[in-house]
This record gives sequence, structure tokens and C-alpha cells, in this order.
Amino acid sequence: MTSFRTYQLLIEIERPVRVSIGRLGEFDFPAGRYLYTGSARRHLEARIARHHRREKTLRWHIDFLLAAPGVSIVGVRRFVEEECEINRATPGEIVVAGFGASDCRAGCGSHLKRVA
Repeated sequence: MTSFRTYQLLIEIERPVRVSIGRLGEFDFPAGRYLYTGSARRHLEARIARHHRREKTLRWHIDFLLAAPGVSIVGVRRFVEEECEINRATPGEIVVAGFGASDCRAGCGSHLKRVA
């Protein structure tokens, strides 16, 4: 049995949007596709299902972005490799430094990248 620990959300932002991301601050996100890389030591599928829900307590950076109008998850990938390994291998533009990387010790810069 494969034990997935890391996931990537493929996110579509239909039109430019300004979002307040908790303590990180307020940011402008250009329209396009983004990849968010996250992980869960346990209950990975529950974490992914939580990201899909519109009604939830806004706790993580990604929660604030996904709650914004015109922002939706259009795909999910699962990996056995570590979160930072997958994130570093993902090309793309960092729009918000530190996004989803509060506990990152690998120096990723951000776990959200604009890919198109």
C-alpha cells in the first residue's frame, strides 16, 4: 500500500484578486494557475477534503486564498516524497514570499507558485 504524505493543489484564479492572508498581510494574486504544496503526517485525504470545503475556519494561509471569490481547486496530485522536495522540484513564480512555508526549514521561500 502506497503511503502518500504530500499533496499539490492545482488552483485556478479566474481574475486578479486581492486577499488578506492572515498575519502574512494583504496581497494581489494575478489570474492564472497556481500549485500549492502541502503535507499531512496522518489523514491526508481528510486534509484534502477540508481544502475543498467552502465553509471552514480560516487557519492556514491556503484557507484564506481558497475562500476568495473566483478561486478554486481544479486538480490534486499526491506524492510519497517529502513536501519540500516536491516543492523545490516545481517550477513557477513566487507571488507571496513565505506563503504556506511558516514551518519550512528547507528554505523554499513559498509553498505556493504561479505556474501559468
